[in-house]
Amino acid sequence: MKYYPSGKLPITPHMYFIYGDGGTGKTSLFRKFPGHKMLFSFDQSTNPIRPDDNIDALVFEQSDGPNIRKLVERSTAKAIDGGKYQAICFDCVNALHDWVLDNTVASNDGRANYRDMQMWFRKFGTYLRESGMTVYATAHQADQKDGTGFEPAMNFGAFSGFTASFDFVGRIYKQGGVRTINCDTEQGDHGKNRIDDRLEFPADELLDPSTEEKEGN
Repeated sequence: MKYYPSGKLPITPHMYFIYGDGGTGKTSLFRKFPGHKMLFSFDQSTNPIRPDDNIDALVFEQSDGPNIRKLVERSTAKAIDGGKYQAICFDCVNALHDWVLDNTVASNDGRANYRDMQMWFRKFGTYLRESGMTVYATAHQADQKDGTGFEPAMNFGAFSGFTASFDFVGRIYKQGGVRTINCDTEQGDHGKNRIDDRLEFPADELLDPSTEEKEGN
């Protein structure tokens, strides 16, 4: 617990979560983040990363599944505590989600497995917020059950717990060859923007807000 008097709240780096179809450029967006970066890949899709992007990568493999929680926690802490990275990316969090669920200790009540997974994602998301690191995470999309829009291909409790402290959640899509990010919940997709007032904008402008940041941020 920390107390901050009025006007003394620290400014913390932003955390972004982008989901969408495969091939929409989720991974390549990380190249636009400034500084030396670290990519944690959970689907081995690293082809969008180029040698001159200043990105180190840690690629998780199937054999890592049984120990995925500890491996992710330890490697993330090492990257953050080392002080050499200005941003970290968790690429294809839905694959991490599946690994965590598959390797959750089985119980007679399947709901307990989901609660355990949801709690882990919530704690991990909170840890990332408290780390003071710029964070970028991606996931594939799935149709919402009511057919009104799209959502990350994850258990909703795990997704909402993980992104509770994220500043931005949006869906990336391509139309007419143009990549666009939408975070307008009124259009049916899951999204939020605590950084500025934009609801839809070109994907390449994710880090370049065209409006003033929201008051209080």
